[in-house]
Amino acid sequence: MPVHVRTLDPSSSPYAPLGVQLRRSRKARGLTQDELGHVTKFSGSYISRIERGIVPPSRKFVVVVDRALDTGGTLALMLDQLEHGALKEGFPEYAGKEADAVAIKLFHLGVISGLLQTEGYATAYESAPVRRGTATQQQADARVKYLLDRQAKLQRTPPPFVQAVIDESTLHRPIGGPAVMVGQLRHLERLAEQPNVTIQVAPVSLGEERPFAHTVTLLTMPNGKLLGYTESHKTGYLERDARILSEWARDYDRLQVEALSRSGSLELIKAVRKEFESHAAH
Repeated sequence: MPVHVRTLDPSSSPYAPLGVQLRRSRKARGLTQDELGHVTKFSGSYISRIERGIVPPSRKFVVVVDRALDTGGTLALMLDQLEHGALKEGFPEYAGKEADAVAIKLFHLGVISGLLQTEGYATAYESAPVRRGTATQQQADARVKYLLDRQAKLQRTPPPFVQAVIDESTLHRPIGGPAVMVGQLRHLERLAEQPNVTIQVAPVSLGEERPFAHTVTLLTMPNGKLLGYTESHKTGYLERDARILSEWARDYDRLQVEALSRSGSLELIKAVRKEFESHAAH
């Protein structure tokens, strides 16, 4: 007799999205609820109730399950989001896909892409909402920790191929001050030397010819499927529509053609870094 699998509704309760992610992560490891329960010392029925969003998970549960399923801390950060608003809506789902992608194409405006950030840069960036009173220190710490966990997840063998186009204005924005920027730009220089990383700069001179006016990420999954991610000020969104993704991919290719070459980009990054070094010395 076939086993009836309940369809999970992510909108059924505040904790339902975490339950959906738990089921996806469990199935990706080929485990039943009872098998995961045996590994984690929680009952299969308890796991079932969490997956269906009926009961909120405990902190101990998500920490143990994150470790057992090697999620990179996704469930714990989703719980942080629910309790403290640590992450943008939609981002945990994207991060789960990012960890499995074989190729990642990045374009960010105003701030260096998270996967390319140093801890110092990320900490400085997340400290501003705390000073403005729009986030707590706990939220800021959670975001930085999650970012470092994401970066660590990509240090696998073989690593994903990462292509990043950085808007030139982002290089000059003094996040954390000159000393932090020197460290961040040196980090970009080191990353650019890795065989699986391509970094280019979109010059300000592109003007209105720059095809994107918002953050865009394109993921190529192991099965060849393309996924995209973008976000507004408060919300993130994972894009699956093939027609929209085809447009994004075409615009990204155009952006890369119009951007500086790899060597030209590296020269510009070094030049900006030397400017910050000069400011740091005074």
